[in-house]
Amino acid sequence: MVPVLALLLTIVVVSFLVFSGKPVTHAAWTYKVVNAFGHDPKAFTQGLVFEDGFLYEGTGLNGQSELRKVELETGKVLQSYKLPHEFFGEGITIYDDHIFQLTYKSGVGFVYDKKTFELLREFEYQTEGWGLTNDGRHLIMSDGTPMLYFLDPETFKQSYKVMVLDQDSPVWGLNELEYVDGQIYANVWPMERIVKIEPKTGRVIGWVDMEGILTPQDQIGPVDVFNGIAYDAENDRLFVTGKFYPKLYEIKLVPTK
Repeated sequence: MVPVLALLLTIVVVSFLVFSGKPVTHAAWTYKVVNAFGHDPKAFTQGLVFEDGFLYEGTGLNGQSELRKVELETGKVLQSYKLPHEFFGEGITIYDDHIFQLTYKSGVGFVYDKKTFELLREFEYQTEGWGLTNDGRHLIMSDGTPMLYFLDPETFKQSYKVMVLDQDSPVWGLNELEYVDGQIYANVWPMERIVKIEPKTGRVIGWVDMEGILTPQDQIGPVDVFNGIAYDAENDRLFVTGKFYPKLYEIKLVPTK
């Protein structure tokens, strides 16, 4: 029994260390804040997208989950759709004038008309739903494990999946996703870091150290973890925020070497 217990204890310890998301590769980038904008401190940010001059945001928590269109400069909510109480909203992405939204543990996602927020249809998946983005061909979904799932946006069937590896170590806690210049940027729960991922292989390209992005001066109440990445491809602007953060930041990545 003792060897078995020792083995189980080792597995638990190793699993904890892996799940902690501690990166093997040193951070290759830090950040510079270019602009700071207002953000609803009651928004439990789960998904974030920038398109056509506006932010689109998916929020979480049962009874508080919404899909939102937000004015960047003010943080004002211009349009919203409230999810039924039983759903805990998660990641969102925009593909072909449709907004796709995941839910946490319900195994159900939603597709909306981008302009009207009319609910068009639902889709199902077998894992938890965490982050969502797309590469112009596939929906790319995370579920908190080291796996990324590439789904057909019409049938929602899985085309393929990759495991995200930092050298040989799986990266657990993959959360909100954004597709940026052929790479996947991912929040890693619960860290103040972004991991850059090569989509075809799952190889970690490098880490962005985001520690201290929410300053004590900006914090006006209780906050949760750093989460939310959006990219303005037309103007090459990168935005980040967090759950219950009162600010949304435009940042530039700064090499650490």
